[in-house]
Parts: sequence; structure tokens; C-alpha cells
Amino acid sequence: MRVTGNIRQIKNSRDSRNKDIAVHLNTVEYITHKKDGKYYQAFDFVEELDTPLVITGDCLALIPSKQAEEGEYAFHVFDKVGEEYQLNENKALLLTLDYDYDANVAILTSATYTITVSNEDFKEIKSERNKARKQKQGKGRKNR
Repeated sequence: MRVTGNIRQIKNSRDSRNKDIAVHLNTVEYITHKKDGKYYQAFDFVEELDTPLVITGDCLALIPSKQAEEGEYAFHVFDKVGEEYQLNENKALLLTLDYDYDANVAILTSATYTITVSNEDFKEIKSERNKARKQKQGKGRKNR
């Protein structure tokens, strides 16, 4: 995970001028809500990516929050459909940055990219990823 460009330049509204900013992510977290007895609870599945997922700054808008601590940023994520940008309420990006004042550089300490999906999609994603992981693990073994 890494950030290129000045992530603090992104404001509350989406801006096409932020194309030079990029966030490279190694993991994606899928979340669904299932009824567990009387209440709904969140269940998650974290996928480790072989190639980093890149989200450019033109697809991000800062979520204003008074409770956020210094260095914590939450973003709305937009999907680019043709030349149009559409807000995707099911996606969110949370970043934590530390600032090195001596080197005048922001350092990414954590990144969480979450996608909220339906129960059916969650089961399908989880089973597909587990099958792919098992096939990947089985390629190196020799049969006796």
C-alpha cells in the first residue's frame, strides 16, 4: 500500500484535477450484514490482492468528520462510467497518515478499502476466492 501525490489536496467534493493522486491497495475488505439471532451483525472477508488495486484521486471525495483524529481520512468512492462519475454508497476508503515534518512527507500507515455487498454476493466472492487459493496452493505439490 502506498500513496502517490498529495492526498490532503482532496476536498469534500469530487474533482477531476486530482487525477495525479493515486492510492495503491493490497487488500479489499468485503462486508455483509447477516441476521444473527435477533440482530444484524457485520461479517467480513479480507482478500489479499496479487496486483495492487489503484484508486485515483478523481474518484475520491473527503467525508467531513469532526470525530476524525489528525491524520485519519475517510473518503467516498466514485465509479467512473464512461465520462461520468457516480457515487457508490457501498464503497469506502479509510486512510491513516503520519506526517514526517523533517522530510516534509506524509507516510501511509494504514489503508482500508471496504465494499458492502449482499449476502448472496458475499457467499459467491468468498467461495470463488477460496477455490482460487486452494488451486494456487495445490500447483506446487507433487503427487505420490
